[in-house]
Amino acid sequence: MVRSRIQIKKIENTAARQVTFSKRRKGLIKKAQELSTLCDAEIALIVFSSSTKLYEFSTSRVTRVIQKYMRHTGKVPDLVDSSNGIEPKYMLEEDIAIMSKEVDEKKQELSRMKGEDLEGLDIEELGKLERLVEKSYARVCRMKDEKLQKVVSDLKRNGNTLLENNKNLKHKISNATEVELHTTLEQQLAISPPTNVAFDTSLRLGLV
Repeated sequence: MVRSRIQIKKIENTAARQVTFSKRRKGLIKKAQELSTLCDAEIALIVFSSSTKLYEFSTSRVTRVIQKYMRHTGKVPDLVDSSNGIEPKYMLEEDIAIMSKEVDEKKQELSRMKGEDLEGLDIEELGKLERLVEKSYARVCRMKDEKLQKVVSDLKRNGNTLLENNKNLKHKISNATEVELHTTLEQQLAISPPTNVAFDTSLRLGLV
């Protein structure tokens, strides 16, 4: 069955346009990832939706790839001063702004993982967040189980050590008691002879 070719023009239906954008965007990013992996290519992809929502993919920082592009095309001078290696002030300010945005995004991601600020997420984003939370929960449970197993193992090992020490101590006490009793008996025998030994103390006269 031959697939009909889709006419390339703006999709008027808003819902259909959003669905197509989501599918095509994912396919585009996937192809960029594959190209980067297969060919060791450096890629930066920037997409703005009709609602001005930003989507991006880059093998490194997007600004670095753009700077590299601008240097190669000769549209602007080198963005790094070759004499001292210091970037111009406006590039540093741009980097600070980007880093600040990344920090805000991480804060928002952490907040959403705590179940806060979820109103602006669609079904797809909520599902992605749910999978992320499930993975995090699984890692926490796995780590907790490993810690508990280690605690139980340590307790068993310490218990066995205490039992062995107790056994050795009892054995030493038993041996010490036997030696002490034997020594005491010998001392008593040395001081006074046994009472059951008879001595002949009678006086005899005459020839033997």
